[in-house]
Amino acid sequence: MVFAVHHRTATVDGLDVFYREAGDPRAAVVVLLHGFPTSSHMFRHLIPALADRYRVIAPDHIGFGQSAMPSPQDFPYTFDALAETTSGLLQRLGVDRFAMYVHDYGAPIGWRLALQAPDRVTAIITQNGNAYDEGFVKPFWDGLFAYAKAPGPNTEAPVRGALTRDVTRRQYVNGVADPTLVSPDNWVHDQALLDRPGNDEIQLRLFRDYPTNVDLYPRVQRYFRDSQVPLLAVWGANDEIFGPDGATAFGRDLPDAEIHLIESGHFALESHLDTIAGHIRDFLGRVLA
Repeated sequence: MVFAVHHRTATVDGLDVFYREAGDPRAAVVVLLHGFPTSSHMFRHLIPALADRYRVIAPDHIGFGQSAMPSPQDFPYTFDALAETTSGLLQRLGVDRFAMYVHDYGAPIGWRLALQAPDRVTAIITQNGNAYDEGFVKPFWDGLFAYAKAPGPNTEAPVRGALTRDVTRRQYVNGVADPTLVSPDNWVHDQALLDRPGNDEIQLRLFRDYPTNVDLYPRVQRYFRDSQVPLLAVWGANDEIFGPDGATAFGRDLPDAEIHLIESGHFALESHLDTIAGHIRDFLGRVLA
């Protein structure tokens, strides 16, 4: 049976939040939280692969995808603010409890949701969604942290490279054994949204706010230890942004964490959809039974 994927918009605090939704409204909820520089578009194939069992919801963060893109003067582009909007959307949709799939930026947003209401989170799937210092691959992150610490022309120029088509494409194909499996529609789509007038300043604001996520890690790790939330890590082992040590680190605080390193890169869903979907279905089928 093929489940239709609905493309909807809800108003949260006066802002339009776009989201994709599929599955039985009465089923257990799985929330998919995307990373940079993409949107819920990254989940377009995963949603129908899960919708026969779960109500799947995948929002676009504010400033990304089809959601509103207010100016930085009208919206505080911080990870706290993005998490607050996501929380408001789930409240608007009547979602009390949910499992979550976090990727890249989706991880610090998801961690904030969990810290806000730990009992609401039934399980976590992390796909290159970091919560440990070990996960940072230094060549990528050194420039961003230097910019966040001392914003200025000299530090800004290198991080602006992350907003270019070449870097967007590289995030998709780096570490993938057969890049022909990855559709160029991905980086064409993402880059068109990054190139919207004013979006560069939005992304720079989030770059400057990124250290707040690292500051949150001790609380997140304590949440893991205290809750022993079921966690599955399905991780692109060749990612040059969040390396495999970030995946294995979850086992330090969650001894029962299930960790799978996949021979792919940052956007592992593009080359290993069936593998990842299989792990998720097996994992959720057991922990949410």
